[in-house]
Amino acid sequence: MNSPRQHTSPAPAPAALHLTPELLEDPVHGYTGLRTRPGLGHAVLPGLTTPVRLITRYGDVKAALTEPRLVRDRSTVPGGSRMPDPQAELLAQGSEGFPEEYVQYFSGHLALFDGDEHTRRRHPLTRAFTARRVAAQRPFVERTARELLTGLAEREQEQTDLLNEFAYPLTTAVICELVGVDAADKDRVCGWIRDFAHGDGSRLAEGLAGVVEYTKDLVARRRAEPADDLVSALLADGGMSDDEIVTAFFLLIHTGITPPALFLAHGVLALLDHPDQLSRLRTQPELLPRAVAELLRYVTLVRVGATLYATEGFEFAGTGLEKGEAVTVALFGANHDPAEFEGPETLDVTREFGRGDGHLAFGHGPHYCIGAALGRLVTGVVLDELLIRRPAAPELAVDRADVEFGHWPGDGFHLLRLPVTL
Repeated sequence: MNSPRQHTSPAPAPAALHLTPELLEDPVHGYTGLRTRPGLGHAVLPGLTTPVRLITRYGDVKAALTEPRLVRDRSTVPGGSRMPDPQAELLAQGSEGFPEEYVQYFSGHLALFDGDEHTRRRHPLTRAFTARRVAAQRPFVERTARELLTGLAEREQEQTDLLNEFAYPLTTAVICELVGVDAADKDRVCGWIRDFAHGDGSRLAEGLAGVVEYTKDLVARRRAEPADDLVSALLADGGMSDDEIVTAFFLLIHTGITPPALFLAHGVLALLDHPDQLSRLRTQPELLPRAVAELLRYVTLVRVGATLYATEGFEFAGTGLEKGEAVTVALFGANHDPAEFEGPETLDVTREFGRGDGHLAFGHGPHYCIGAALGRLVTGVVLDELLIRRPAAPELAVDRADVEFGHWPGDGFHLLRLPVTL
């Protein structure tokens, strides 16, 4: 299916499907047409204007994520590329308003590198995310989740915003603990992270500057006095410059705070939407590991992966790709592919997966999520503390139709808040 061919010319492209956030998060109507048409269709992601070849079938997505002729760094395409670039459009929107001196900390994102350079940047982080270091986070995660829930339940307010008052504070605290933010600094650092990563945008620049300058200072202090934390581990490894360590901190903020917090809220909402599955989990807590994996598949918080570029003309998934042509993977669509999963639109906490993850929520191949083990740990703790151990499960505090969602360019809907009663 993926063998090269000589003198490949592109197949006539059907009209690009303009995906709305509603379609992108609809596992049935959003992807069936793309999945069943021969070859790879063109699609325009929400909020963008540049079309991309969208890969939606599970097997094709896995193949794309390990295909050496599909790269993340467009500058490495031999001879360059004049093909349309949706990633450039997305990055321009994402960095709009950022001070120029800080843009480097986003352009160095691991998802945008390949080969030796990706390995050089990733390996120190991989070694810092050892099984021992991740497992050592469990008592902190359990204690923090329990304290947050206890404090929220003891308030006199009728409603609790499970996203902004629980999930975001929890994931922010976990990253600060992992990186090694000193206890005396956590409140202000968490405040900067909140302003930058999930605030209303009014203090984004202040939050960005605060995090950058604090991390630079933390690197200097850990160089003088190492501790048992991520920054010290990266310094001891010696494979990253100080600026690259700051970039790594921003990688953790981007991937270790907002996506996990949103996933926790979406996962809880999915269970509230399926009370039979919630009841089964509460009465059979031994199903928790399966429930975590199933929610990762069912929700798939990162709906669309990074843009990939063809380094040469070749045939992929029945489609002739031109050199430099952009493709991307629909992780959400792949995780709801009926050719791979029985009843993929159904949430089933008893679902058994095959070897490995059995889903693509954490990606696949060289760019497989570094924090996957930590994500599973935090999710398991939250479901246990919030849904299993408590005398009663939370309930939605508003009508389901009144739950508020927003979206970002290139992606589907995400919760803005999740009001519940505890």
